[in-house]
Amino acid sequence: MRGEYSHSIDNKGRLFVPARFREELGDKFVITKGLSRCLSVYPMDEWERFEEKIDSLPTKQARQLQLFFIASAHDCEIDAQGRVLVPQKLREYAGLSKNVIVAGMTNYIEIWDEDEWNKLNLTPDSIADIMEAASI
Repeated sequence: MRGEYSHSIDNKGRLFVPARFREELGDKFVITKGLSRCLSVYPMDEWERFEEKIDSLPTKQARQLQLFFIASAHDCEIDAQGRVLVPQKLREYAGLSKNVIVAGMTNYIEIWDEDEWNKLNLTPDSIADIMEAASI
């Protein structure tokens, strides 16, 4: 999954999911807390792999990740209009207002408040530094 799309959340907390992502997410998928105060959206097969990785960790690490990611996870489906209901607690966690960015992250999607997305300050120079350090 890749690409960046601007959308809005309606008064009921529903978000239009870009058609390209709907196909890749499938009928059922998971929305949970993400890092950097965004939301992460996983196709069910990716979510199951993610849970397995967490479950294989030592107990203390697994417990912390379970409390953060799994306890806040919600199984979701797309409605007939191509929207998903984003749970209120998750909207609050990510500070989602009306305008959001839906961004593909290879094997999952992130949902960001548009203002927070714009504050990321990813400049060509900062990205070049990262690429150089990683030998990409």
